[in-house]
Amino acid sequence: MEAITRTEFNFPGQVSVYHGKVRDVYNIQNKFLVMVVTDRISAFDVVLPKGIPYKGQVLNQIATKFLDATSDIVPNWKIGSPDPMVTVGHFCEPFKVEMVVRGYLTGHAWREYKAGKRTLCGVPLPEGMREHQKFPKPIITPTTKADEGHDEDISREEIIAKGLVSEEEYNLLEKDSLELFERGTQMAEKMGLILVDTKYEFGKKDGKIYLIDEIHTPDSSRYFYKDGYQERFEKGEDQRQLSKEFVREWLMANGFQGKEGQKVPEMTPEFVEEVSERYIELFEKITGDKFQRSSNDNILERIESNVVNFLKTI
Repeated sequence: MEAITRTEFNFPGQVSVYHGKVRDVYNIQNKFLVMVVTDRISAFDVVLPKGIPYKGQVLNQIATKFLDATSDIVPNWKIGSPDPMVTVGHFCEPFKVEMVVRGYLTGHAWREYKAGKRTLCGVPLPEGMREHQKFPKPIITPTTKADEGHDEDISREEIIAKGLVSEEEYNLLEKDSLELFERGTQMAEKMGLILVDTKYEFGKKDGKIYLIDEIHTPDSSRYFYKDGYQERFEKGEDQRQLSKEFVREWLMANGFQGKEGQKVPEMTPEFVEEVSERYIELFEKITGDKFQRSSNDNILERIESNVVNFLKTI
């Protein structure tokens, strides 16, 4: 199995390319973006040394499904998906914040809570909560959108005070985020899953707000299996989850949390294959569709051909 960890395309009309942690984003004439979802994997804001076969396809196809399923709530950037690993969409000016919606006290929020914090991003947290407990209602805990390094927690008040987003627009982002989370929750529930938390990114084009990037994928979201959730919670046991958290837990168990001086543990072929299978499992669990493994022959040539042909049509 070949993993695509780097692309260096030169598409017609290309003015720039941005290599993110996972995505390579090609700017076409400042009008369109070609987003190639690679097989890179990041944790603790560090890109790990080995790629995960089929991960890019999984993320791209889940995001495509959810973008289509939520376009009635807020317009999104997607125009089409000409390749299993690619989405082409509108060029939008991104807001400098990510909208993180949490339905449960899990992950980063739990680590902060366990350390004694009772406020997260300006949102008060109830006393006496336990790990994986459902919040009375979903909360929004935004982060700054860092070009490099770690995203930082930030409050609604700080975002508005710093002029990152106007108050009027921030209110719209909150409203859209909660509605998207509710839709994602309903879709997950039909598949026997719980959407635990997720993040959304937004941008502007011609004065209009668009949902951009990916949504409801295992890189941007955390899912629990609904079956057994309550029993495990009552016993204080770990939840069965479909997310990238198991990769973070493996890294932490092997002495890595992205801190200075720490070394990424060796990713064995067995571990890489396990991660790949977990991503495929999530695809099938959340979409209800059978995952069709795309051909591993000449992937880069396939992507280039599909994108060039699609760009001629828009």
